[in-house]
Amino acid sequence: MSTAAGVEARLPIRSDMDLVWVRQHVRQAAARLGFGLVDQTKLVTAASELARNTLVHGGGGLMEASHVTTGGVDGLRLAFSDSGPGIPDLDRALSDGYTSGGGLGMGLGGARRLVHDFEVESVPESGTTVRVTSWVARPPRRREDV
Repeated sequence: MSTAAGVEARLPIRSDMDLVWVRQHVRQAAARLGFGLVDQTKLVTAASELARNTLVHGGGGLMEASHVTTGGVDGLRLAFSDSGPGIPDLDRALSDGYTSGGGLGMGLGGARRLVHDFEVESVPESGTTVRVTSWVARPPRRREDV
């Protein structure tokens, strides 16, 4: 049985400790909504990567979590926003192996593979917002989507 209580949140991302709070909140929210352990882990992993990017590349920002439903299916939507320099080449940043910070280059592309819905808005010198959504079970496809 899912419940949206305790799912909605706005958490600042200003320090490494804030990354811990983000991961903890995402895990608890996903569990409240009825996500299984594997799906919780995927979502927490994606959130951790996106929160770290917000801190390291965006200079800090905000994570907003919200409960969403479609076709009777519960989901968790996370939005990571910063006012940093933006992503100059989004296609390149989403490709495997690309890194701007000395890491393994699995960041954005890896996070995208761990969630059901993924969207990035980035404006040079104005910041970036990454929105992801995972569903407890995939929502039913609409006839026009087939």
